[in-house]
Amino acid sequence: MKKSSFFAVALATMVFAACGGKKTTQNAEEVSAEISFEQEQIEASIKQNFDSLATQVGNLKQLPIRKKDGVITLSEEEMKVKPDYLLDPNISEKATTLAEKYRMLSALQIDKEIAELYEMPTTEYENRIASLFVDINDPSFKAIEGNSDVYETTQELYNAMNENGRINYFWQIVSTALVEQLYVVSQNTDKFLAAFDDETASNMSYRMILIQDAINRLTEYDPEVTPVAEALEPLNVINATSVSELKEQLESAKDQIAAARQSLVG
Repeated sequence: MKKSSFFAVALATMVFAACGGKKTTQNAEEVSAEISFEQEQIEASIKQNFDSLATQVGNLKQLPIRKKDGVITLSEEEMKVKPDYLLDPNISEKATTLAEKYRMLSALQIDKEIAELYEMPTTEYENRIASLFVDINDPSFKAIEGNSDVYETTQELYNAMNENGRINYFWQIVSTALVEQLYVVSQNTDKFLAAFDDETASNMSYRMILIQDAINRLTEYDPEVTPVAEALEPLNVINATSVSELKEQLESAKDQIAAARQSLVG
C-alpha cells in the first residue's frame, strides 16, 4: 500500500470514529502547582476527537517484545549478550517537571521489561519506577493497579486521567511508550521483529498516526506538549503495512528514532 493511501485510510477511519462519538519527592501540593494545563479549555468537539483517538489506541494490540508475552525467546548464547541500549535507571533523576516524570516512568517500565527478557537485574528499575509513582502522585493510576503497566495505555487509564484533568499527560505517556519501543526494536530488528506479523506492523504505523494527531491537537492548549510534537514529527517515515517494510523503515530511520528518544527522556 502506498504511503498516501495508507494515511488516507487511517485518517478517514479517525474522522469517522470522531464523528460517530460527536530528584526529590514532591508532595501533592507541589505537584498540583505544576499542572498549568486546563482540560476545561478544550472545545467539546475537540474533546470528542481525543476520546475517539484514545479508544482507537486502546484497541490496538501491544507490541510483542516483552518476556511476559512469551513470543520472543532467547538462546543461551543470545542471553549472554546483554543489551547496552537500555536507559540507566538513574536517569530518572534528570526528570524535574511533571511531564518529564510521566515520560520517564513510561520509558523505564518498557526497559525493565526488556531487562527481564535478558534476565538482567531489575531492582534499580523497580526502585526508580516506584519513586516516580510517588513523585507524580496521580490517582488515575489506581484504575490499572495490578492489571497492567502505565505504558500499556488502556482505555481505563485514559478514562481515569480524563476524569482527573490529565489527558495531556496521558498522551505524553503514549508518545514516549511508542518511541521507546521503536528504539528498542530498531536496536535488534532481526530478533524483535520475529515476533511481529504484518498486522502488528501496520498497527504500529496506525498508532503513530493516532498519537501524532492527538499531540498536534494538544499543542493548541498546552505549550508543554510542543517539544513532544517536534520529537515525533520526523517519525512520519514510519508507515509500514508489512514486517518487511517496517524492518526497512526502522533501519533507515534509526537515527531519527534515537533523536526522538533523546528529546523525550534524555
